[in-house]
Amino acid sequence: MHNVPFPQDKLNSVETEQDIQKNWCVYLLRCSDGTLYCGITTDVKRRVAMHNGLLPGGAKYTSGRRPVTLIARSEKLAKSMALRLEYRIKKLPSGKKERFLIACRDGIPALPQDT
Repeated sequence: MHNVPFPQDKLNSVETEQDIQKNWCVYLLRCSDGTLYCGITTDVKRRVAMHNGLLPGGAKYTSGRRPVTLIARSEKLAKSMALRLEYRIKKLPSGKKERFLIACRDGIPALPQDT
């Protein structure tokens, strides 16, 4: 086997070991104004603290809607799966987001139909 240089433009598309490991989860927050915020992280406790302004960082969306409360989180997933799940949840109407994410703890269900 020869060590062939990897094209520089492909480096960003290669998943790292951390991306492949199942240490990512999708979380859902309820903001003080009743709206929902969905995101992914490897450390939910730290990320909620960031959204609440207790640590630096957090989303611009939640900064004006504090305090936020964690209402649901998924099981541990690979980063690519967590990103796909987050995308699916963000497309749902508000009333279905929490139920869908809670259902994901037992595996990722089919995307519910909007009715």
